[in-house]
Amino acid sequence: PIQVPGTQWTTDSGNGSIKSINGSLFTKTDGTLWSWGANGSGQLGLSGANGDTKSSPHQIPGTQWVNPQGGYYTCSCFKTDGTLWMWGGDGYGKLGQNSHLAERSSPIQVPGTTWDTGRDKISGYYSFGAIKTDGTLWMWGRGTDGQIGDNAIGPHSSPTQVPGTEWDKISVGTRRTILATKTDGTLWAWGNGDKGQTALNSEIPISSPTQIPGTEWNLTQFSTNRTQSVALKTDGTMWTWGRNHIGQLGINDKVDRSSPVQVPGTDWNTVSTNYFRMYGTK
Repeated sequence: PIQVPGTQWTTDSGNGSIKSINGSLFTKTDGTLWSWGANGSGQLGLSGANGDTKSSPHQIPGTQWVNPQGGYYTCSCFKTDGTLWMWGGDGYGKLGQNSHLAERSSPIQVPGTTWDTGRDKISGYYSFGAIKTDGTLWMWGRGTDGQIGDNAIGPHSSPTQVPGTEWDKISVGTRRTILATKTDGTLWAWGNGDKGQTALNSEIPISSPTQIPGTEWNLTQFSTNRTQSVALKTDGTMWTWGRNHIGQLGINDKVDRSSPVQVPGTDWNTVSTNYFRMYGTK
């Protein structure tokens, strides 16, 4: 480990660093936002520096930034005033501007206000989803597998409301599967069902939110990534499903699962995914 220059980095900025390809993004306690790494699509947000790799933190203009997140060459971040800003690549309309810009190297505001700026209220990769303070969920970007959740197929270049209310947290996988919880402890899935990743005992794409069997799901501790998903329940049990070709489901075999199966052990506290790997703490 080698220390990154600077101090007062926040430890509760969404997922810490963004998942944007080859870039990193962090906030400081003074509300400033900093980025470094590759910049092929302007994902560092440094206005006109496309392609210019940064090997040390550089400040993105503006203040009051909170909870950064990112996807495939695209980045996002809330401000404390309830606004949402995005930059980087705009394939499939990922920037939410009702158009298909080639790319954007500085932050541009997504239409609408009253976005919930809390932790884990936005997630994205090829498509993005974000929750507002009234509990509504909005999706935009790639929709080839129904991941926009509005019972339609195709890209959406502006935020589109997903049916339902009382949404609490969202996780967007890298292979076009969406998971989200509601405040009543239910867990919902839609999008690509490859290898059973939607946990609905099927591999058929789902274009509207469908409830995963079971209740008492932990509202914040769940994650979906390439072709597998993981979630905790409030009793401390861990459940996984999806592709399992290298044993990534943690159930001592290599058989794919299209519905949740319990991982041995109890008292699980946190979970996360990373391509073909899963992580959990007790």
